Amino acid sequence: MENSQDSNLSLNNSRQKTAIDPKVYRYYIRLNSADNARFLSLLEQSGMTNKSRFIIKRIFSEPFRVLKIDKSAADYYSRLTNLFAQFRAIGVNYNQIVKILHANFGENKARNLLFKLEKATIQLVETNQKIIALTEEYKNKYIEQEKNDSKN
Repeated sequence: MENSQDSNLSLNNSRQKTAIDPKVYRYYIRLNSADNARFLSLLEQSGMTNKSRFIIKRIFSEPFRVLKIDKSAADYYSRLTNLFAQFRAIGVNYNQIVKILHANFGENKARNLLFKLEKATIQLVETNQKIIALTEEYKNKYIEQEKNDSKN
């Protein structure tokens, strides 16, 4: 099996790879500082590291991927992940407490402790409401804004 890069290579007598159609044509361009900054910005946005390949893909209109990292989305994701972890921890603790109460305490003692647990459950509901509010805030602030920007 040959790589797509190796398809343009052949082996000479000393078993070294040589290009079948070597790249011998060179073109030079000069950029001012503003154009160079724009070029480097486009190169960075594309995620490519090879400047020559980037220029060739741009000149011949070959497709390449541009990855944009939205800092607000990353912030939303980290906050949502933290809330979800808290939510799960509370749920796990809740289940463990109910099992222990029924196994180790009498009915009256268990009822009193379950009342305290009910208060903790209210906190769980409040955490869930924060998760929903955070998601709605993100949706309204960023997703709707993207839709409006793409329409313009």
